[in-house]
Amino acid sequence: MTENFIAIDWGSTQLRAWHLSQGICVDSRQQEAGITRLAGRHPREILNAITDGWQTSSPPVIMAGMIGSNQGWQNVPYLPCPLPLHDLAHHLCQVDASTWIVPGVNILNEHECNIMRGEETQLAGAWQLAPASLYILPGTHCKWVEIDKGCLTRFKTVMTGEMHHLLMTHSLIGKALPPQITDRNAFIHGLECGLNDSEILPRLFEIRAAWVVGKLAQDEVGERLSGLLIGAEIAQMQRIYRPHHGQRIVIVGGDALAKRYQTALDLIAIPSEIVSGEAAFLQGIRSIIHARFN
Repeated sequence: MTENFIAIDWGSTQLRAWHLSQGICVDSRQQEAGITRLAGRHPREILNAITDGWQTSSPPVIMAGMIGSNQGWQNVPYLPCPLPLHDLAHHLCQVDASTWIVPGVNILNEHECNIMRGEETQLAGAWQLAPASLYILPGTHCKWVEIDKGCLTRFKTVMTGEMHHLLMTHSLIGKALPPQITDRNAFIHGLECGLNDSEILPRLFEIRAAWVVGKLAQDEVGERLSGLLIGAEIAQMQRIYRPHHGQRIVIVGGDALAKRYQTALDLIAIPSEIVSGEAAFLQGIRSIIHARFN
């Protein structure tokens, strides 16, 4: 059984790498060297640098994420949804003697069009760590994913994180404000508005009006906006997925952002649990390694 391998999560802006020996992570590294920041360098050059000293025994290198897009190392075709997650291992794209890329997943029909790259690997691991029927993967582009007996059956993408960034950096809501602080009360206030009011566009301007007239501290705008957007997202997805109280909902991601989603679900009395995004990714790569090479 292959227990020595290198796992690569290669996104648009970030590159993360882990070296596993005998199934244990012995080293990890991170660089702001995503595919939009290659600066004219070939991905192989960057991969060699971030894994320097790891490849003496030529372990398999499994990469997932935007490195498989048309802007990455090689454009790896999407696999169609629905997709049994164990099929990922049988569709790896080999780019050299010891390096493979995990394909993404798409939905393409007359009713909808959607894509994911990287999340499929996290889901393969999350399904093993915490089997559930509904997963939430918060981030710049949050994914809501249904899985039925290990088969990815449906997913939606919500650009909540990107909307927050754009509004805080390029709009009158947040542009030129002082550094933001973490404030639970401001976040909860925004959550309650987003969860209970479908009129999100007028609510957005109210955030600006509130700090202009002194009803909202300027350094709490980011928290209020975060709550409003996450609350509106969950309210909309609740209408689509209709989660019930006996359903297991797993949030996969970094602890801070995952807890924001968990707080929102708690407000509407829907229980959830959190699985580390890193743990899910590594377990996903491990399951792909075992299925493909053992």
